[in-house]
Amino acid sequence: MDLELRGKKALITGGTRGVGRGIVLALARAGVDVVTCYQNDSEHVGSLERELKETGGDHHVLRADLSQPEEVAGLLGKVGERYGRLDLVVNNAGAISHIPYAELSVEEWGRILATNVTGAHLVIQNALPLLGEGSSVVSIGSRASDAGVPLRAHYTATKSALVGLNRSLAKEFGPQGIRFNVLVLGVIETEKFHAMPEDQKKLMAERYGAKTALGRLGTPDEVAGAVLWLASDLSRYVTGNQIGVDGGIS
Repeated sequence: MDLELRGKKALITGGTRGVGRGIVLALARAGVDVVTCYQNDSEHVGSLERELKETGGDHHVLRADLSQPEEVAGLLGKVGERYGRLDLVVNNAGAISHIPYAELSVEEWGRILATNVTGAHLVIQNALPLLGEGSSVVSIGSRASDAGVPLRAHYTATKSALVGLNRSLAKEFGPQGIRFNVLVLGVIETEKFHAMPEDQKKLMAERYGAKTALGRLGTPDEVAGAVLWLASDLSRYVTGNQIGVDGGIS
């Protein structure tokens, strides 16, 4: 099916690896011009640039620390110069750590919030001049915010905050035709999963796969499919929602 996305303009944060990379490549293959960003240099940056070049289109991979307001403003300034508008924004960049709550420092609490919540807020706010009728903003959430996960209180708090932000923005900007939705992810097979020792990977796949209705983990391409739908006119009456991409996990 042709979703008629060719020529649309998108910004995907944190798109050089994992779920973000899957989204970037799926959009590029659908004919969308994509800007993505990364915080730290790695081999993933160069490999993504090569894949995008082979795919064709007007794509850019830029460095930006989303916890720094001036860097977010600079990123969106470059997007505006290159594209003049945005049809899709995906807040995918995020940080996570595993720390007992009694030992959670205010510095680590602040670091996770700065990236996962304040970063998303700054991206959306700076993108507003580029968004218009029909634009779609998607934030990547986690089923962990519903279930609760030990050692991740700070992370789950940020994913819950994204839901509240999404609901308010959907109502505030609905009259302008701008849509806001959260994709709530289950366990997705990313590079980190595939880098695990085989026995650990097998145990994780069995443990979490058994919790899903489909009996398996998800893939970045399957998350990307939901983003493609939310970027298209097929979802033009969908806003202010949490949409599960979790295999029916319980």
